[in-house]
Amino acid sequence: MGNRTALYDKHLAMAAKVVDFGGWDMPLHYGSQLDEHHQVRRDAGMFDVSHMTIVDVTGSDAKEYLRLLLANDVSRLNTKGKALYSGMLNNQGGVIDDLIVYLMTEPGVTGEWFRVVVNCATRVKDLRWMAEHTAKMDVALTEQPELSMIAIQGPNAISRVKSVVSEFRGRLIDELVLFQGQESEGWFIARTGYTGEDGLEIMLPEDEAAAFWQALADAGVAPCGLGARDTLRLEAGMNLYGQDMDESVTPLESNMGWTVAWEPQDRQFAGRAVLEQQRLDKPATKLVGLVLEARGVLRPGQKVLVEGIGEGVVTSGSFSPTLGYSIAMARVPYATADAAEVEMRGKPVKVKVVKPPFVRNGTKVYS
Repeated sequence: MGNRTALYDKHLAMAAKVVDFGGWDMPLHYGSQLDEHHQVRRDAGMFDVSHMTIVDVTGSDAKEYLRLLLANDVSRLNTKGKALYSGMLNNQGGVIDDLIVYLMTEPGVTGEWFRVVVNCATRVKDLRWMAEHTAKMDVALTEQPELSMIAIQGPNAISRVKSVVSEFRGRLIDELVLFQGQESEGWFIARTGYTGEDGLEIMLPEDEAAAFWQALADAGVAPCGLGARDTLRLEAGMNLYGQDMDESVTPLESNMGWTVAWEPQDRQFAGRAVLEQQRLDKPATKLVGLVLEARGVLRPGQKVLVEGIGEGVVTSGSFSPTLGYSIAMARVPYATADAAEVEMRGKPVKVKVVKPPFVRNGTKVYS
């Protein structure tokens, strides 16, 4: 038996197929992964993401601590509640984890503090690395295991949530811009997600989670599992830790170069020297999108062949329910252009090489 979220009984009552995910008993689907995927693209679906680790970073040195720890720069957070996506790197530039950090106070005030959300499977090593870097700094790390987290995603997600929350919370939701969150009577409501659709991620006390989940279901929001979450994030070109990046590769090799804040030049975040050299030399590999419009399904681990250049590997791949054919992420030689082949059942199959994402807001966007 693995760890269980406050919504575990709700998942069973809604006939979820439960599987182990990073040591947690989580729903894979509630009957049809395909239907759940389409529900998010066309209407609204909800995900239990309470297995994610929430850590509050406080203390007079909290800001400078995160500026040293993360490749992106929290100084860019100039509005209360604003969010930032970043890799947390080791000294060799490898990705320990990818995360979201929120500024929880007005910028520059005394007592400035931040909320960090990291992956469940990397919790132990993340917290160890974070703790090691608190030495000689006024920083406190506080986990928030009493908070559940529910993601509601899709074109009608926000209106469905507003229909079941108080008028006050509804007005707060209306004021949120993309990648921003705000506190509300013990809840933290953020306009973020992992599907390529608009929507909300809501952190709330775990003793309130089941009632909120049921209210959303009664309002027509479909419960969705890990299966749909994976195909949705793949269509959106969003990396999955442990597949598309890990400690053996840098952000520059993982289509995450945009998350590295190079300025100011005197900010010496972990792994910076390695990344600067790699930027000068050009990485040996890069992460790209693959499209297979013929029959067949791209799967992780398949060999990618680039004529005259070398070989790569599919890191994430699946049938795309929105597009009706297979797509993938792959790590390939840096010189790869717009065509390659994937070895499927011992035979090379031609694929297009594209820049992710593949789908945003229900529409094909790659070229």
